[in-house]
Amino acid sequence: MKMRMVWPAIAIAGGIGCGPALAADVKVTPIIDARLRYEHVDQDGIDREADAVTARVRAGAEASAGDWAVLAEAEGTLAIDEDYNSGVNGRTAYPLVADPQNVEINRLQLQYRGLKGLTATLGRQSINLADQRFVGGVAWRQNEQTYDAARVEWAITPKLKADMTYSWSVRTIWGVDGAGARQQAISGDNVFAMLGWKTPVGTLSGFAFLIDQDEAAVSGFGLSSQTYGGRLQGARPLGSKVKLDYALSYARQSGWHRNPNDYAADYWLADAGLTMAGWRIGGGYEVLGADGGAALTSFQTPLATAHKFQGWADKFLTTPPNGVRDLYASVGKSWAGLAGADAVSVQAIYHRFDSDRQDQHYGNEIDLQATARFGRITLLAKYADYDAKAFMTDTRKAWLSIEWVY
Repeated sequence: MKMRMVWPAIAIAGGIGCGPALAADVKVTPIIDARLRYEHVDQDGIDREADAVTARVRAGAEASAGDWAVLAEAEGTLAIDEDYNSGVNGRTAYPLVADPQNVEINRLQLQYRGLKGLTATLGRQSINLADQRFVGGVAWRQNEQTYDAARVEWAITPKLKADMTYSWSVRTIWGVDGAGARQQAISGDNVFAMLGWKTPVGTLSGFAFLIDQDEAAVSGFGLSSQTYGGRLQGARPLGSKVKLDYALSYARQSGWHRNPNDYAADYWLADAGLTMAGWRIGGGYEVLGADGGAALTSFQTPLATAHKFQGWADKFLTTPPNGVRDLYASVGKSWAGLAGADAVSVQAIYHRFDSDRQDQHYGNEIDLQATARFGRITLLAKYADYDAKAFMTDTRKAWLSIEWVY
């Protein structure tokens, strides 16, 4: 019922106060984003190797007039070579590549910007909060994760910003064929709240994420949680040519709503990097804690853009019962105008994964990436190699992609 109410609500809201807007010029901005990608997966324990060639196109437009804007965007994913397990195509003899064929309305939203410092958005929309560790759009996958939601962003003062969202449905990456534990959409009463304050040492944020996965088929309600915490993120020069960037975060999570598990787990992050002459050298330590060691009693992030974290091989999308500690180091270099490209970058990351309890060494991972941008076109080559010790199995993944954005 809640999902069916979105579209008439947008139509009604669009008619309220739109008289002055109609008198203004209507500006239409097209939206086109196309990506062709090859993904290869070689995973121990599965005889066949996955080879996925997929093409994804997003197309739509935003029409704005005065303080109002309406955005509509469709998304389609085509499996050109389907020698892989998409998660919903039944090809379980292959490793998972979570890019199912799909056609859907990706975004359909009404936005109001009539009050100073305030933006209100109603409808199906993209939401990426902070570094996307807790709430994001999973943009790495071909099908974006979007939210049927009402969101208000308010710059109260130049240094103080509030961000509040109520979402009644999460549109997952599994698409129209999603079923069982991999639903097309997961209903629930989700609340995301953030308050950020700019200080001399960086932006200090407090947050609350109440995640309600109100579908019994999705882990038996075990991913419903309440998370409260804070984050400090900033950067400062060290002399005329060197910059230090850093982030610190802590959060506490427990079960919420219909979650049958009685648990409490902590999250910790310390990250820092030095940038000089196009080089960046960084490192960090991230902990998703555990409680008693039972399934889904460790710190979980079901709405995160999880591919960004804890290795690109995606072995820790669901936190193990004993939690996970990730000690990592990275080095990267970027150039402008190299070989005729507008921008070129390369990056290497090393991870050591351990449990949060019982002192288990899960494994190690090496990640490599190179990108080149030529105007609207971006080329990418990427590789991940997970060396298993006490968790999962050895896995090697490789990607090649080309993306064009209008």
